[in-house]
Amino acid sequence: MAKRKARRAGGDESGRPCPCGSGSGYGECCGALHQGRTVAATAEALMRSRFSAYAVGDPGYLLRTWRSSTRPARLTLDPADRWTRLDILDTDRGGLFDTTGTVEFRAHYRRSGRPGELHERSRFGREDGQWRYLDAG
Repeated sequence: MAKRKARRAGGDESGRPCPCGSGSGYGECCGALHQGRTVAATAEALMRSRFSAYAVGDPGYLLRTWRSSTRPARLTLDPADRWTRLDILDTDRGGLFDTTGTVEFRAHYRRSGRPGELHERSRFGREDGQWRYLDAG
């Protein structure tokens, strides 16, 4: 996933639908995580918030939620990518009392007007008590 000009939550964007597909408004859903008002309770919640970070162009959040041992030094998002929909296909562990989990998903996007999708099974683990993205397993 790639670089796009950051659009921050707040103002007129806080009431728009959340890109993660939860049905809630961005401001009370993933926007709250992006702004640091709350943290993801499950691996799936973190996966959803990371998808939304790609959709709104927030590479800082993506880096903050990446496990330190696998996190890149920099992340550049592609402005040609517009992330349009997230489908959660499967989860394994990653609940409130787990320390690891996996989330299989399909992320839909448009690149220069053409549709595409990313299918991945992401691994997550807790670090400093919070869920972090580890890698694509």
